Amino acid sequence: MRFMKMLLRRTNLRFWVGSLAVLLMPWAALGQSGDKDNGFVLDKIIAKVDNYIVLKSELESAYQSYLTDGNPGSEEAKCNLLNRMVMSKVMVAKAEIDSIIVTDIEVDQNTSQRMQIILQNYGNSQEELERSYGKTFEQLKAELHDQIREQLLAREMTERITKDITITPSEIKRFYNKIPSDSLPFYSADAIIGQIVKTAKVSPQQKAKTKAQLEDLRTRFLKGENWNELAKKYSEDPSARANGGEMGYFGRGSMVPEYEAMAFKLAKGEVSHPFESQYGFHIMQLIDRRGNEYNSRHILIKAEPSSDDIARARFYLDSLSRKIKKDSITFEQAAKLYSDDKDTKGHNGFFTDADGGTKVAIDKTLDPAVYFVIDTMKVGHLSKPLPYRTKDTQQEAVRVIYFKAKLPPHQANLKDDWHRIQSAALAEKKDKAVNKWFVKSRQDVFINIDPNFKGCKIIE
Repeated sequence: MRFMKMLLRRTNLRFWVGSLAVLLMPWAALGQSGDKDNGFVLDKIIAKVDNYIVLKSELESAYQSYLTDGNPGSEEAKCNLLNRMVMSKVMVAKAEIDSIIVTDIEVDQNTSQRMQIILQNYGNSQEELERSYGKTFEQLKAELHDQIREQLLAREMTERITKDITITPSEIKRFYNKIPSDSLPFYSADAIIGQIVKTAKVSPQQKAKTKAQLEDLRTRFLKGENWNELAKKYSEDPSARANGGEMGYFGRGSMVPEYEAMAFKLAKGEVSHPFESQYGFHIMQLIDRRGNEYNSRHILIKAEPSSDDIARARFYLDSLSRKIKKDSITFEQAAKLYSDDKDTKGHNGFFTDADGGTKVAIDKTLDPAVYFVIDTMKVGHLSKPLPYRTKDTQQEAVRVIYFKAKLPPHQANLKDDWHRIQSAALAEKKDKAVNKWFVKSRQDVFINIDPNFKGCKIIE
């Protein structure tokens, strides 16, 4: 089990390097844990680092996530989680001491993106979200804003601590050789699978129809109809149901270039004619501008491709597939040159795991839609062009799947799993560096731990 513990330590490192899901949403657990008083559940502070706090609800939420991942419960595990949370707060406090900053633009952008994701989980219903947490949308957003700022500061500090840490092949081998053979994990079947995606190019006729629809909405607003109601009814921006299309204040560099350019072109109160960005067509009203910041509202409608547009994308991939099968071009070359999927084309078209390796676990990492395709394919074959929707912009597209190789179930070894072992070894080395930094840096800040958690020995 030693190897698995090393991987767990690697996960702990990512607790504050990566998503920091618990720290991002401490309010998700409020009302679910804490001390009871008169029938109400109260939260409490269990750790304090300078001016930064850890709530009991945060720890309970992190622990529940830990258990949900299939890990065994124990007081030691809960202490380890609290230790990581305190370590994250020390990083934020030290970042403040060392004058490390993150920009308001970056914090605002991350907050807006995260709120949109949260809202989508509640069917884009602001009312449902507020009902679930007992707080207004703006209160939740403000709390999330502060947590994201802390996350970004902790990430910046972590990167500074670990930026020069590398690992050599000999260190990887030593790491592997220290693992008892009976502790090596057993991997289920892996596969090397790629895709080439071609988005359906929207015809000028379809674009013209969308622009005409937005021109009509613009006219209706100028004649007196309510913008919020129009946005909630017609806009395809998921957040419109909650905010009526109002985006809040953003600075330069926060929005896509076309949107930002229009915001600085309009006069206060002016409404634009339809304009295009990567997300579709917009009409925008500038609400206010103060220096390099602006507040705007918009209505977004995506121009959908016609059946003929989709057929052209399918024909394109058919032609490209024939060239690959005739060895006129390799799959890797074709994906790098012609695929419209930015996530896979940088890896020559291949799907990757969390560490960037191209061997993906069929039963864990692979998208179920891809799994069902390769389940009917032979190794070394290309699929026929299949309908697809892009992940980032949800555009209509077509793709072909390439089933390059299938690797049988096996026990971890250097030959087949070098990339995985390399990642685990590097993560352990970085984790040690961060722990060493923590031991030194905790002397520079005030740390107070709730007596109920003294047994965790966090500051000893």
